[in-house]
Amino acid sequence: MKKVGIFFGPTGGSTEKIAKLIQREFGSENADLNLIKDAKAADLNRYDNIIFGCSTIGGETWDSDKSQSDWDLFRPELDKISYKGRAFAIFGLGNHVSYARHFVDAMGIIAKTILPKNAIIVGQCSTDGYEFIESEAVIDGKFIGLPIDEEFESEKSLERIQKWVSAIKKEFL
Repeated sequence: MKKVGIFFGPTGGSTEKIAKLIQREFGSENADLNLIKDAKAADLNRYDNIIFGCSTIGGETWDSDKSQSDWDLFRPELDKISYKGRAFAIFGLGNHVSYARHFVDAMGIIAKTILPKNAIIVGQCSTDGYEFIESEAVIDGKFIGLPIDEEFESEKSLERIQKWVSAIKKEFL
């Protein structure tokens, strides 16, 4: 398996914590952490295996002219990435209690942006064991990536990460 680029945002909270746990599962010599707010398409093009990490944001945030979240700053770069010969995985943080109708939506928003560009996304997860009402991240009956709820299910995070990383290691190039 080739080196993995983990691109995540925002920084300083649960998304960063989970990115570091994922890096630990790969081994720091096998995976680099990158802040999405500082990344450009050329940075992603150095990797054949890419993991995107995000927290839940609603569609209104992506569509707002005023928003300046880490992912909003990076979003134009998604059109400049070379998708051929690369595998992508996504993890997303959400709150299934307060935001049960938007649980880990950001994963779905990212996926729906890169899938039409012929991106290969690995690491889909069953919805079994998750409580939520709706999610843009459910595509073809599965989460498009790894959902994590650090607010209400933090005790499940490490096991979910270990299982997911084990699965995507087999699917990465």
